[in-house]
Amino acid sequence: MGIIHHSNYVKWMEEARIDFMDSIGLSYHEMEKMGVSSPVVSLSVEYKKQVEFEDKIEIRLSVIQYNGAVLELEYEFYNLTKDEICTTATSKHCFIHDNRIVSLKKELPKLDADLKQIIE
Repeated sequence: MGIIHHSNYVKWMEEARIDFMDSIGLSYHEMEKMGVSSPVVSLSVEYKKQVEFEDKIEIRLSVIQYNGAVLELEYEFYNLTKDEICTTATSKHCFIHDNRIVSLKKELPKLDADLKQIIE
């Protein structure tokens, strides 16, 4: 069919989130070294236009919410080749430390403060 399969968008969201965290100085690898992971709790993807194999896509990511326990992100997939938004999406993440869901604000206040400062 010559179009990108819908499952690729979720993979691209994960890559964008990891790149975003790296860009704000909080690599996912470093978080995991602290014993913290941030699994996906929910995600939503709205496909607006098809993306063809040769199209160049830019993913624009922004933070919708961060409250110490939940991080919610918004993604805009912009087709540079066709000059249009092709997909929008959101993902919500919690934080796990020592195999339990935690609030970074309570469990790891320095990490929480660093994340809040970087996001704002």
